Amino acid sequence: MFKSLSLKVILFGFIFTFFSSFGQSFFLGIFNTSIRNELNISHGQFGSIYASATLLSSFILIWVGKKIDDINISKFAFLVILLLSFSCFFFSQISSISILFIAIFLMRFSGQGMMSHTATTTISRYFTKSRGKALSTIWFGLSTAEFILPVLIIFVLSLYDWKFVWISISIIVLLILPLTSFLLVRNLDLDSREIEDRINKKSTDIKNWKRKEVIKDYRFYIICANMLAMPWIATGTFVYQSFILTSKNWGPYIIAQSFMVYSILSVITLIISGILIDKFTSRKLIIFMNIPLLISVFVIIYFNHPITAFVFLGLIGISNGLANVLGSSTWAEIYGVKYIGSIKALTTALMVFATAFGTALFGILIDKGFTIENIAIISAIYISISLISLYFIRDRLNPVLSN
Repeated sequence: MFKSLSLKVILFGFIFTFFSSFGQSFFLGIFNTSIRNELNISHGQFGSIYASATLLSSFILIWVGKKIDDINISKFAFLVILLLSFSCFFFSQISSISILFIAIFLMRFSGQGMMSHTATTTISRYFTKSRGKALSTIWFGLSTAEFILPVLIIFVLSLYDWKFVWISISIIVLLILPLTSFLLVRNLDLDSREIEDRINKKSTDIKNWKRKEVIKDYRFYIICANMLAMPWIATGTFVYQSFILTSKNWGPYIIAQSFMVYSILSVITLIISGILIDKFTSRKLIIFMNIPLLISVFVIIYFNHPITAFVFLGLIGISNGLANVLGSSTWAEIYGVKYIGSIKALTTALMVFATAFGTALFGILIDKGFTIENIAIISAIYISISLISLYFIRDRLNPVLSN
């Protein structure tokens, strides 16, 4: 399916999405209780710190992320790797609220933000006809992490202190990523690749939008409203998984075990969505992205049996698989790839902002006495409004042809 160099680019993206997991909410949420106990803070306080740090990272990502359009990908990746390793080490040094804020900011910026941004932007620019399959393949990295890490880390935490775990992660990042990145993309020139595609007429002759043009397009905001549903709702679920366990009276390992179903269905959806995107385009599939997510919140509203956790996270996994691929390919289809790094920096920042919003909202509502069912109803209302809005513009998502 992919040639030798293409396989290297795919493997690079896979590894980067896997290691982005250390800055993802599902992973950081595992340490929620340990950190709150050490600092003696409430769910709401932790959520506010998490949200504000994430919000700051989203603002900075808008400006730093666009540099990927100007810097050789190998050098850019190396800088991101160094930042991730340092961030993991710094996270192990949490001893006060101020350090917690900086640590979460660094992890969200380097892990969730820059690692995933580097991977998806590289893939979106390198691939044209097989972009859907390529994007779906690299997101196996994150799905693999979501399948393995929750249960593994919970087991490791029963043997070692949580700070030791983060020091170990920092060392692993520094030992593995620089070498693999060097071997896989050291000679990759995305600019020359795009010129070659145009000469060989492998890319559609569509207008390449600059970021300042994109933010004036009303379609951008409606698509974003749908893209951002998954980040804020899933993040709230992951960060406050202990609250959900307590509310539903589930066992301590139910959520961690449910992540396996979440990951399996994410992977299956990634495989299917990648094929479907290359056949039908992202523009036609995006309308289906949040339907499983909408069903999942109704499941959490009406059911309490432990098996519900597997159904709930399984449905989120389906939407996640769709969102991971559509979140990159849709922008490339509508707005072109020449300035995709700049556009993706903005959309990734908005995604990070959504996770901050979700964390803050969940934390505030929990502290005010809202039940998980109440929060799920609010989530259902948001999903429904954004989905209806997208339905009305579904026929206006075609790219603009260049002059």
